Amino acid sequence: MGIGKGRIEALADGVFAIAMTLLILELKVPALPPDQIDQLPNRLLQLWPKVATFIISFLICGVYWVGHHAQLNFVRRSDRIFMWLNIVFLMVISAIPFSAALIGEYPQQPVAIWVYCGNLILAGAILFVQLQYAAGRGQLFDQDIDSRFVTLGGQRILMGPAVYLVALLMAGVLPIASLILCGVAPVLYLRPGRVDHYWKYGHRQPVTHDNLPN
Repeated sequence: MGIGKGRIEALADGVFAIAMTLLILELKVPALPPDQIDQLPNRLLQLWPKVATFIISFLICGVYWVGHHAQLNFVRRSDRIFMWLNIVFLMVISAIPFSAALIGEYPQQPVAIWVYCGNLILAGAILFVQLQYAAGRGQLFDQDIDSRFVTLGGQRILMGPAVYLVALLMAGVLPIASLILCGVAPVLYLRPGRVDHYWKYGHRQPVTHDNLPN
């Protein structure tokens, strides 16, 4: 029977909930003396890098939560290696509030962008390793799951880290372009992909070119 996955899901939901909540704590209400209250609009405007970082990072956490949840949906049991992969994955997720705060405070500093993008690349890489382990050596998926699902799922997971890698490499020359790429990455996941079409038809039905979207 192996080890159940219920505790993994509970821990993951808790970590994601806390990490996503911590992101908003970087947005502090401007403290102004009564004689400077007319400066409030300007002070609020100065918060835009942190507001943008909050929105982008919240969506990115959402993307990784959806991916993790979808992956566990097809896991029938767990084992020690898979549990530790999840713990490492959640450790990286819990670091996103720090890297997001860093880039929100220093949005045009290459070092801050490197830390932020590195954090997100690592999260995606570990999620990909989890998928490959569960489908391969770990044999944690349903026996009759279509191998096409693993291929499509892996490609979708790596889509984000690929964008973050480009953003990381551009940070030293075009930091603004790097930030824009980070903002575009989560949007790519909002459109249902071929793997979503797979779930629609059921994970035991083979995915063919006839029932996959273009």
